[in-house]
Amino acid sequence: MPDSASEPVSQRPAYRMGAMLIGIGAGHFLAPKPFDTIVPAELPGNARFYTLASGVAEMGVGAMLLVPRTRRAGALAAAALYLAVLPANLNMVRMWRDKPLPMRIAALARLPLQVPMVTQALAIRRNAPRRG
Repeated sequence: MPDSASEPVSQRPAYRMGAMLIGIGAGHFLAPKPFDTIVPAELPGNARFYTLASGVAEMGVGAMLLVPRTRRAGALAAAALYLAVLPANLNMVRMWRDKPLPMRIAALARLPLQVPMVTQALAIRRNAPRRG
């Protein structure tokens, strides 16, 4: 990864988002149980499969954001990933409706936070270096 002081400011969000996604994706492997619990039961198969698959996806998309050559595609993939996890976030709200108020607020807060995450990913795509 290039030195952030010498990189254009417009590329720093890509490095931050990439590192965040890699870290969260690794969390799916290091501590999978919390992720398993928010996988909607309506999905076919085992919750752990979805936990691990989403961890791989997050780490892969994060890596794409760190590499200038794949950044544009990675940013588009990040926006799609944020939309793809929306059902799990909605499921968390549903499952946590009887939890203490701070937990319910945290679950609800995740929903509108998807909007700036998607818009940031799209901004990273716009600002990414073009190949060719």
